[in-house]
Amino acid sequence: MSWLTRRGAAAALAVGLATIWGFGWRGLVLLLAFFVSGSLLTTAAKGGEGAAQGGKGRNARQVIANGGIAALAALAGNWACFAGAVAAANADTWATEIGSHSPTPPRLITNWTRVPAGTDGGITVLGTAGGIAGAGLVAGLSYLLGHRSGVAIAVAGIVGMMVDSLLGAAVQGKVWWMDNDAVNLAATLTGAACAVLIA
Repeated sequence: MSWLTRRGAAAALAVGLATIWGFGWRGLVLLLAFFVSGSLLTTAAKGGEGAAQGGKGRNARQVIANGGIAALAALAGNWACFAGAVAAANADTWATEIGSHSPTPPRLITNWTRVPAGTDGGITVLGTAGGIAGAGLVAGLSYLLGHRSGVAIAVAGIVGMMVDSLLGAAVQGKVWWMDNDAVNLAATLTGAACAVLIA
């Protein structure tokens, strides 16, 4: 299974170039940690057909939804904003893919009722723990790369992941333009803003 469609690869190249322009190899390390870890988890989930992308590879919309805010932050030269967006994207991807292996059904984040697996806004303990680990990976790498706002970035990633679930439960599929890509974009924007506010 390909990790990217052709247009997805073009969008990923644009995000990568923006990241290199803003932060050089350090930014690229953080971005690759998200892309490679998320893609490996997606490939492993459900026998190669990941919950996040249905086994078709990320398309351009998905790449921009997950990496567009980070690319803009890199161009602006704001590391906390960049890392917060990446942490949110990584947390959400890890939560989705790891959560797909949960032995217990998810519960809707808004009212805690049991829902079928794959329901927008449904969360599991396993998936949430995976998402926290995903945010922690980005935060830890950021710290190792010389940025001291690791805790803020981890918190921002977790907040972004939770916002993704809240929007999924509350508005995704109910508002015509709020599809999964729009929710992911909002989640990464939340992560970016949160990191800037608390870093």
